[in-house]
Amino acid sequence: MSNIAKVLSRRQDRGEGVGTNEKAIPFNKQDYQTLKQECLVKKTLFCDPTFPAESDSLGYNELGRYSFKTRGVQWKRPKELCSNPEFIVDGAKRTDICQGALGDCWLLAAIASLTLDNAILERVVPPGQSFIEDYAGIFHFQLWQFGEWVDVVIDDRLPTRDGKLLFVHSAEGSEFWSALLEKAYAKLNGSYEALTGGSTTEGFEDFTGGIAENYELSKAPPYLFKLMQKALTLGSLLGCSIDITSSYESEAVTSLKLVKGHAYSVTSAEEVHSYGHLVQLVRIRNPWGQVEWTGPWSDNSKEWNSIQPEEKAKLVYSGEDGEFWMAYSDFIQQFSKLEICNLTPDTLSSEDASHWNYNQFEGNWRVGSTAGGCRNNPATFCSNPQYVIKLEEEDDDPLDGEDGCTILVGLMQKDGRKDKRFGRDLNTIGFAIYKFMGRNNINLGPDVLLRQRSIAGSNTFINLREVSERFKLPPGEYVIIPSTFESHRKGSFVLRVFTEKEAAASPMDTEISADVKKQYISESDVDPHFKHLFNQTAGNDSEVSVFELQQILDSVTSKQTDVKTDGFSMETCRHIISLLDKDGSSKLGLVEFHILWKKIQKYLEVFKKHDTDNSGTMSSHEMRDAVKEAGFQLNNEVLEVIISRYANQQYAIDFDCFVGCLIRLEMLFKIFKTFDKKNTGKIELDILQVTHKCECGLRFLYLLNLAFSFTNVFFVCVLQWLCLALS
Repeated sequence: MSNIAKVLSRRQDRGEGVGTNEKAIPFNKQDYQTLKQECLVKKTLFCDPTFPAESDSLGYNELGRYSFKTRGVQWKRPKELCSNPEFIVDGAKRTDICQGALGDCWLLAAIASLTLDNAILERVVPPGQSFIEDYAGIFHFQLWQFGEWVDVVIDDRLPTRDGKLLFVHSAEGSEFWSALLEKAYAKLNGSYEALTGGSTTEGFEDFTGGIAENYELSKAPPYLFKLMQKALTLGSLLGCSIDITSSYESEAVTSLKLVKGHAYSVTSAEEVHSYGHLVQLVRIRNPWGQVEWTGPWSDNSKEWNSIQPEEKAKLVYSGEDGEFWMAYSDFIQQFSKLEICNLTPDTLSSEDASHWNYNQFEGNWRVGSTAGGCRNNPATFCSNPQYVIKLEEEDDDPLDGEDGCTILVGLMQKDGRKDKRFGRDLNTIGFAIYKFMGRNNINLGPDVLLRQRSIAGSNTFINLREVSERFKLPPGEYVIIPSTFESHRKGSFVLRVFTEKEAAASPMDTEISADVKKQYISESDVDPHFKHLFNQTAGNDSEVSVFELQQILDSVTSKQTDVKTDGFSMETCRHIISLLDKDGSSKLGLVEFHILWKKIQKYLEVFKKHDTDNSGTMSSHEMRDAVKEAGFQLNNEVLEVIISRYANQQYAIDFDCFVGCLIRLEMLFKIFKTFDKKNTGKIELDILQVTHKCECGLRFLYLLNLAFSFTNVFFVCVLQWLCLALS
């Protein structure tokens, strides 16, 4: 399927709710029920061909085929490991998650927090799965991934060594839901090794579809403990960690038995009365299942003797299970970071629990068109994707006492873990927020953005999967510009915007339009000198054929020393004649050629104006403004297609390509206007109209037996496809 067809299919799916939690997308197009039924009918156990029980599924480097860490690994099903395996025993518990020989403590901390809310757990781990009833060696899990929910099917062959699970396992040894969930997550990211190292918030978000916030505990706001209590009450997932200064400190154990560079989950926050004073306590879980805090309020410490028995009875405070209590005052001193994933998501900045308003956008940074980099790159910065949001209502009863509109922005780049296999690093990403100057919904250029400072933005550009920040802004309209730090860095992203009050948000420059005025001239309007030159060129039939047109254009442009061209193609000349030929002769008469000549002069003037370095070519990043001056308002998606078609390897466009592009654009808008007889912005085409009148022939046969209503949004995709079809 072509990229344009994928765009069309994806948008149609989104309109039907595909990708939501209620209608998850089958990952790798594997339908769980269908595959399970096939196995039951054949009386075979499922073997997953898309994530086979082979070394490539383990990893590519430290867990690669020839690594000593993978020697002796055998893939076995739970029934080969114990006599009575169970999927979940007496409900999923935090003690079901014990870390194995994989550095994915961040993920296990998130899984442990998942067990605190059964509704969330069942969303990720669909109930009704077992090793007894209708067992076929197949299981499935639902995970959020870059803006959409996917249903991941796996077989139950798990990596083992010496008869024991190599990676995550339960303390009992006979419970396998956590090991199978880890495998599903590994499949989603390409391998087990891809899960090494990460942030707990990544797991939080992929289990909930929520958005994360990060707090530096050395700068903890005064209301943070209450915020943690409220978050836990609302079912939010919390994690914490201790920073390290070098790799040598990773997982080093402190004198008080806390592990540096290790991901913990926060499972409770309570207040107790100790010797007449109110003490704030935090309960923390180590995914190792052991190694616990030994300071004040640790298991069986003397501080527990200072509280009333009824209070003590409410808190599980003893047991070598990796879970422990500590005073909040010690917590913010001993730990470095707190991560909170808002689920519903519910606001954490107001005393009243209320739902966030949510907007989500998918975008791309494409080299040569939309990969503009940060503001340090003034020549390209404005070509980044742009999104406008309108804040109208201020927050109710703000906790910090400041009036304004709370906005939480998260920028997430895609497929970082999958790309690790190929040695690709994450982009360094961030975003800036500008005050919108009340213009139409079109891409803001340097005349606006480079003349003002951003009013907010990410604290830093960083090479993480996601950067997110919380802001409080006055009511008004704003433009959010996500970017990589360096220009010309390819990537795909999801931008999520949460506001406490309802707020309208949309991509900039979504409207596509053309302002190409028809020229009404007669033969008497043509200058006699021009007429004489035309007759000399056209020959005895007084018309210019496609071959003659190519010679004329090449001859004229070759004399232009300030523009570069490698000659007009025969295809471009044919399209010029198709656009301007009024009598169907497939040639250009005097009037038609005169109209073309005026166009060429106009295009040459525009081209020279935007050739800012006088190189004879135009930078692809200048193409947006150039085509706009020529009469065409295009969006990022169409520009990406145009740049891929017309720019050279250095992302420069010469004059003949520029003319060819504009001629094709004018033809496409002319086609659309021809069918849009009532000027509604919509057209319907049957297959004969598409193949004959659109002049694209068999290239449109994939539309066979379909009739489309071309809304403005759909026309974007059609225009993209046509740009390629007519090239």
